[in-house]
Amino acid sequence: MISNRLHPRGDHLRLGTFTPSVLLDVARSSGILDAADLDVHEIPVSSSPAQFRALADGELDAAFTSPDNAIAYRFLPSNPLSRLLDVEIVQGVDRGLDLRLALRPGIDAPFPGMRFGVDVPVSGFAFVGYALLERAGLGHADYQLLTLGSTPRRAEALVAGHCDATVLNAGNELSAEAVGATLAGAATELGPYLGTVLVRMTFGPARDAVDRLAGALRSAATGILDRSLAGQALKSARAVLGLPDELAARHVATLADSRTGVIADGRIDPAALATLVALRRRHLPDAALDDLDAARLVRPGVLAPVT
Repeated sequence: MISNRLHPRGDHLRLGTFTPSVLLDVARSSGILDAADLDVHEIPVSSSPAQFRALADGELDAAFTSPDNAIAYRFLPSNPLSRLLDVEIVQGVDRGLDLRLALRPGIDAPFPGMRFGVDVPVSGFAFVGYALLERAGLGHADYQLLTLGSTPRRAEALVAGHCDATVLNAGNELSAEAVGATLAGAATELGPYLGTVLVRMTFGPARDAVDRLAGALRSAATGILDRSLAGQALKSARAVLGLPDELAARHVATLADSRTGVIADGRIDPAALATLVALRRRHLPDAALDDLDAARLVRPGVLAPVT
């Protein structure tokens, strides 16, 4: 549970994340956050319900999360908190950071009866996992679901043998592979994908600071893509993810990849949102999804900025 502290003043921001962000660290260590007069405190969250509860309760000013979570908590009363939240996407952050189906050491392929670890069973990453397992010939009845929380927690469970498969990204997949895990299908096989977005409550008190954070992230992403900040990204991957040189270099390559990496202009691709909505419709049908389409979701004032 995130402690309930007084709302910070001025340029201090509390940002809820699942995995430490290399992009944010690049913005910090390169001086971009200082230039934007921002002091961003990255607060680890244990699960997506915990993250959105903290946003709604004012314990977080903003969050890095899956856009599927923003859709669920904005439009679907059946979400894990059983209430709708006035949450909005500020901008896109990345295209999934090589989100992959990962199998525990000693397993080469999905198999009937396997234990599949998820954040929560009704989250966007879980839907990616269901789709990739389906491509491997397994339906929902063919595996056991384990609710394990955030991506780093799932990575630890996978390596320890507490689950047989999960979906990992953001450097967690590389660390797991390095100790014997098998990386199978990728989210990019399912269509254009949007992995992480910056979100906030629509009428939160730190709107100006969050807007400045969005600009800082765009600047850092541009530096990674044009390679002017590639060296700093390598240092950040080592520092915040604890990756050795070879794996840090692979993660930086993921950040710079047009299919999986950071989004320099922050724009939301409607086709990527359509992939997310289609996955949710297939694996958790809900009448509330009937009126949702990518074009509507990116109209100003609905959920995300117009592209």
